[in-house]
Amino acid sequence: MCCASTSRSMPRAERTSLKDHYPMRIHHILCGAFLLGTAAPAHAFEFEDAGMTIGITPTISSDYLFRGVSQTRDRPAVQGSIDIQHTTGFYVGAFISNVAFLGTNARQEVDAMAGWRTTIAGVSIDLGGIAYTYPGYSNPAGSGLYDLQYFELAVKASYEVSSAPMPIKVLAAFNYSPNYQLETGNSFYVEGGLEIGLPHDLTLAGRAGYQWIQNNTRWGAPDFANWNVTLSYKFSDFVFTAGYYDTNLSRSGCFGAQKICDARAMISLSRTF
Repeated sequence: MCCASTSRSMPRAERTSLKDHYPMRIHHILCGAFLLGTAAPAHAFEFEDAGMTIGITPTISSDYLFRGVSQTRDRPAVQGSIDIQHTTGFYVGAFISNVAFLGTNARQEVDAMAGWRTTIAGVSIDLGGIAYTYPGYSNPAGSGLYDLQYFELAVKASYEVSSAPMPIKVLAAFNYSPNYQLETGNSFYVEGGLEIGLPHDLTLAGRAGYQWIQNNTRWGAPDFANWNVTLSYKFSDFVFTAGYYDTNLSRSGCFGAQKICDARAMISLSRTF
């Protein structure tokens, strides 16, 4: 979810394709996003004696968006996630994707996450941490590049409105990093959304979030908002998603006037094993 300062490109977050759909995934989206759900994967390998459930989700996508910003410079992404959850609610997981940040040699992102999921008074809660890493990326002394790797604490919650005439889920998330990407200091991200179950295995979803970053000059962009509307269709163990994504970042304020913050459509196909 990288971003750019004067010497680099931008980033991930809503890591949106897989990350928006991860935890499952941390979405996906993941992005993943992983990426607001708090339950274990619907289709997964179950090991009753060990009390564990394992879900594996490969995804192909026309782009990789993190909090509305392209992580692949508007190019397709091939991604995968794994989620391992114990009956106690504790889980670990991982997410991998190709990336392309202008001015860097970063070509892949590998994230690791761990946490605990539970339900209190009908509210599904996910308390965890996410480490974002970029194997192979180098920032030698004197290069003017900063570290891409960072860590976030994440709190996610969802609530299903049982009184509604159709399935409606209310989503919320909060992420905090003590030293965000490119060594930009404290960052805070909040997001809210809705998912509406429709006939014929369709799901309509919408999300909106806001990102605050301490050192905007080094980051390469001001604090910003992002939003998206998606329609997903589930068939067999596959999910096809098409969506509209946008931010309030102008071209001039987007990591050295790049086109990675513009409004766009994105499609993805994933399958959970």
